Amino acid sequence: MFTQKHIEHFSSLETPFYFYDLGLLKKTLEELKKAAPAHYHIHYALKANAHPTLLEMIRNAGLGADCVSGNEVKRALECKFKNTDIAFAGVGKGDKEINFALDNSIFCFNVESMHELKVIDQLAKNKNTKANIALRINPNVDAYTHKYITTGLEENKFGINPYEFDAVLEVLKTLSNLNFTGLHFHIGSQIQDLNPFKNLCIRANEINKWFIQKGFLLPHINLGGGLGVDYHQPETKAVVDFSSYFAIFKQFLELEPSQQIHFELGRSIIAQCGSLISRVLYIKNGINTNFAILDAGMTELIRPALYQAYHKIENISKPNMPNTTKYDVVGPICESSDCFGKAVELPLTERGNLIALRTAGAYGEVMSNHYNLREQVQSVFM
Repeated sequence: MFTQKHIEHFSSLETPFYFYDLGLLKKTLEELKKAAPAHYHIHYALKANAHPTLLEMIRNAGLGADCVSGNEVKRALECKFKNTDIAFAGVGKGDKEINFALDNSIFCFNVESMHELKVIDQLAKNKNTKANIALRINPNVDAYTHKYITTGLEENKFGINPYEFDAVLEVLKTLSNLNFTGLHFHIGSQIQDLNPFKNLCIRANEINKWFIQKGFLLPHINLGGGLGVDYHQPETKAVVDFSSYFAIFKQFLELEPSQQIHFELGRSIIAQCGSLISRVLYIKNGINTNFAILDAGMTELIRPALYQAYHKIENISKPNMPNTTKYDVVGPICESSDCFGKAVELPLTERGNLIALRTAGAYGEVMSNHYNLREQVQSVFM
């Protein structure tokens, strides 16, 4: 991925910074569009990365926006996504956020509880308008992923459980400022085994048929996202296998001809095109452990500290040198959890070497923070 041209350019820049390969993003979007049937509606999940430069490319590729906060809805509108292509999910939407989305006539609110239905109805009534809503369903499908990013089990905080369906329909009969337009599912993130998506299809079929039997043939069904990426092989698997992913839904999803199919992919689109680039500040050699201390920390990439997540680490200042030494690669933050990787094999590493933490395009920059009064770092595009 990193050529001599990249390294020369990086050497002149202040580190750390986020680097985005726009050519790879373009290729990924092309492969996505090629693999998805023409009648599939794909919304990009802004929570993965909301940088305007990236959003412009994604919008130009014809994708809609999946948002989980009022400010994400605002960012999508600022980046010229059509309001009719914006879905607003999230288990705790504030009144201010709901009002903003109502004022902009978005495509749909994905509603997570009976209480939320009543709140949106009242806010819409106050504005003398109607809100399009889909019910976020908890299908009790195990995604077999990290417990912090599993969202489709009854124990998770997300969605409406099947035992609530009858009560929800009774409540909906009393709410005249809501248009019940769809069902929404999302079972988790970083899913690499496709079997959970097959199980999702089976459950979605059952639940959709239940609503049809109750007299609700809903215009759209949203199957969420969650398709994972290969953090260990960012070069050879830079673009995920979208064809196999969509093939699951083509084979197992059984909807009525009039129903639209929606998805909300994020990580699988953006993760591999981004890296966090850092410099080595110090080498600290010990009897049992050598440390490579970087100028980037958990403030710039929190996933290893939060999820014990793996990111491939490369010394790009020595691209052709053999990996001969093991280092714990750590940041400058005053926390022992500020560690990107333990016993990472690298070439003999020195102060000033450039280090790339790969597959940081998703949940890197967007989750950055100012702990220790750290400054927001820049983004670089090539």
